[in-house]
Amino acid sequence: MPAIKRIRLCRIFAPKSLLLALCILLPLSVHAASAKTCIAPQRPFVPNDARDAQDYADFIRRDFDLYFRDIQSYLRCLDEERARAFAEARDVSQEYGRFVQTAGD
Repeated sequence: MPAIKRIRLCRIFAPKSLLLALCILLPLSVHAASAKTCIAPQRPFVPNDARDAQDYADFIRRDFDLYFRDIQSYLRCLDEERARAFAEARDVSQEYGRFVQTAGD
């Protein structure tokens, strides 16, 4: 259900304080949904026993290769999320400035 229809339903069924809270929180939930979740890869396991390390060397090398590939993707994700968060913070700051001008101190 679009947010506008939800707000109209609130106007019909909800007390004014609840309506005000929903009108403030619904737009914020849209911004939160656009945030990206960056999941760090697990560190590769290296056995302490030298014999085990030799026996499973191929698997361990493959785990390290996958880790290095995945950590690069993770770091790119963090960079993108950081840029998105800064842009959002700038927009919110501008919105707050407009609010202060409209509402006064």
